[in-house]
Amino acid sequence: MKFSILIAHYNNAIFFKDCFESILQQTYTDWEAVILDDASSENEKKIIREMISDDKRFRFFENEKNSGVGVTKSKLIEMAEGEICGFLDPDDAIAPTAIQKCMEIFQTKKNTVLTYSRFMTCDQNLNPIAPFRSAMQVPSGDPYFFNFPIQIAHFVTFRKAVYEQTEKMNPNLKIGEDQDLYLKMYEKGNVQFINETNYLYRTHQGGISQNDNKKKSHEYFAQVIFNTMKRRGLSSINGKKVPEHYTGADEIFGLLQYQHKLPFRIKKKIKITLQSIFG
Repeated sequence: MKFSILIAHYNNAIFFKDCFESILQQTYTDWEAVILDDASSENEKKIIREMISDDKRFRFFENEKNSGVGVTKSKLIEMAEGEICGFLDPDDAIAPTAIQKCMEIFQTKKNTVLTYSRFMTCDQNLNPIAPFRSAMQVPSGDPYFFNFPIQIAHFVTFRKAVYEQTEKMNPNLKIGEDQDLYLKMYEKGNVQFINETNYLYRTHQGGISQNDNKKKSHEYFAQVIFNTMKRRGLSSINGKKVPEHYTGADEIFGLLQYQHKLPFRIKKKIKITLQSIFG
């Protein structure tokens, strides 16, 4: 069973060496790495090409013009030849057993459509800062699950064949395309949490979801959640009406505030426990 590592690249060659080396160190060896460059500078593309030139498992493609992360990641999934896919940002890295751990689950649990793990927030030099502690097993099949607060996060992997049964990733998204993917896959089967830190997330000034982009990220995530509510046919949530049209992040996230409260969290924990016992 082949694994496709999908890399959307845009002017991040300065950090790519760590990403590249982490792929080469994988204990699971049946993989390909597909890189789609989103109209970076010629020098940036040259650096990437030279680095991967001696390994035919790496494939390099280019967008004709800068198209954004939604378009680029959608294309990457289409290009993937593996049965299982996972996105890796070119400025990040994965642990040596990251692919092996998820493949063990996909090979033994046929109803699992997506896996995810913990990630480590790192500094610009990829030195650890703090682990992402919110990751945990979430209940399957809950129409009111919106990954808010975020629990499904890097390293996320999924079955391509199941993805093709969804509406697919929204190419118009500039940020939040990952949450759009997770929620659509969630609706198609079980998701499995791997309780290990398998992804190194680098923080730096150029990060797309960092710094000045945080407010934009919040807004895009709200739009993804609203679209999910509509896709699932939800007219109300916890007694509150879902608006007919998107009206802004505050109203959408306001509908979900009850999920932060203790009674809801206790119910969720019981549900997860029962699902783990009875499958």
